[in-house]
Amino acid sequence: MSEAVRTADTDLPGQTTLTQIETPCLVLDADRMERNVARLRERLDPFGVTLRPHLKTAKSIAVAHAVMSSPQGPATVSTLREAEFFAGAGVTDLIYAVGIAPSKLDRIVAVRRGGCDLSLVVDSVEQAEAVAAASREAEMPIPVFIEIDCDGHRSGVLPRDRETLGAIAAALTDGGELRGVLTHAGGSYAARGDDALRQCAEEERRAVVDAATILREFGHACPVVSIGSTPTAHHAANLDGVTEVRAGVFVFFDLVMAGIGICRMEDIALSVLGTVIGHQPRKGWILVDAGWMAMSRDRGTAKQAVDQGYGVVCDIDGVPYDDLILVDANQEHGIIAVREGSDAVLPDLQIGDRVRILPNHACATGAQHGSYHVVRGESHAVEAEWQRFAGW
Repeated sequence: MSEAVRTADTDLPGQTTLTQIETPCLVLDADRMERNVARLRERLDPFGVTLRPHLKTAKSIAVAHAVMSSPQGPATVSTLREAEFFAGAGVTDLIYAVGIAPSKLDRIVAVRRGGCDLSLVVDSVEQAEAVAAASREAEMPIPVFIEIDCDGHRSGVLPRDRETLGAIAAALTDGGELRGVLTHAGGSYAARGDDALRQCAEEERRAVVDAATILREFGHACPVVSIGSTPTAHHAANLDGVTEVRAGVFVFFDLVMAGIGICRMEDIALSVLGTVIGHQPRKGWILVDAGWMAMSRDRGTAKQAVDQGYGVVCDIDGVPYDDLILVDANQEHGIIAVREGSDAVLPDLQIGDRVRILPNHACATGAQHGSYHVVRGESHAVEAEWQRFAGW
């Protein structure tokens, strides 16, 4: 990690350890994070595509510097607060990858006037007309991506809907700028097995390449062809016609990604540090001070083959206990128990002992906290505290 990243927020005294900081809090294993970033970069390098990391998971300039190819980007964001924050921190190449609401266009113009090349996403003629009008008023062409629906997961134009693609592109010519096409294979989160994930990746690629071909046939330049999801980024076998790949949760990974098979448990870089505050021996429970306010309400693994409750419980070194999970959570109480059906034994954890809990969804758990406490491997030393931000 570069010295610039180490000192981006607060360097903590060497004696500060996981046994001394207040709980619950968010812990980031920088060694795991760096390995995760290197893994995806090495995978994509042979394809000759740009990695445009999604910063919605990180919400931190220190993490952004660790994952972007340069301090200027490129990167992806999902809120205008993210765009404003990262632009203010010197990132100059951003895509706001959520369909634009016309009421937000004044903030877009302000970010662009500040020197950031911020692009937008639309999937309707109405949005395109609003962007074109704002561009004319600002005397500044606002660059736009047409969002493509590659798998029915969410929003976007169907990849072979020539009429809608042509109409959106035509509307943008009156002041705006068509930058390219973009899609997100959100359906890949439900895929299981390498073959299914490779198929999702190919469907994602084919959708944007087909849409770009149609736009070029209409005479429109379509310089950027952008795809993105962590599962497909790790399984794409062919990226012909694609110029960039967006992914976000790969930086930290989480239990949902482990359940899909994208990572191993030991690759997960985020955990929540909690303290034992009670026991219910008759129920087989250990109580900790990390409830759903610390973990989030996300139960993404409930739909997977292995339900991890609210998180997998590890010792203070980050090593998972056998079949020990956060089975339930109240606002500030976490309930630890052995997984139902397991013959594992509840560990002998005393009042005041500390555990680390791996999250279902890194984005949601991260959003519950104001900073990362940065450690490396099994060391208890907290080398830095990196600030996070929130809001829209």
